[in-house]
Amino acid sequence: MPANYLPVLIFLVIASGLAAAMLSLGSIVGRLSARSRNDAEKISPYECGFEAYEDARMRFDVRYYLVAILFIVFDLEIAFLFPWAVALSKIGLFGLVAMGIFLGILVVGFIYEWKKGALEWD
Repeated sequence: MPANYLPVLIFLVIASGLAAAMLSLGSIVGRLSARSRNDAEKISPYECGFEAYEDARMRFDVRYYLVAILFIVFDLEIAFLFPWAVALSKIGLFGLVAMGIFLGILVVGFIYEWKKGALEWD
């Protein structure tokens, strides 16, 4: 039985050795070719190419989170609908009911988003 795992062990040893060699080679080449000329602009904190004008821990508008929830609702819906549609003939009525319940929950989330005004852009 352990003889069956010998090819896997050999593969792991070769892969680990190759990874270690690549990391050490990258480190050596990086040290030899790196130029450490740091000036004030290079080491200064930046945000989108210009100086930050607010604190990073500022409060976000709740609409930001509502849009994020809305994205998750539609993203999950699409991610689960494709495999379900492919396997619908195999899973039968049970799969149809389960997907109906899932889509019902997503519709409730969509209605919540709609009532909170996440779909209205100012």
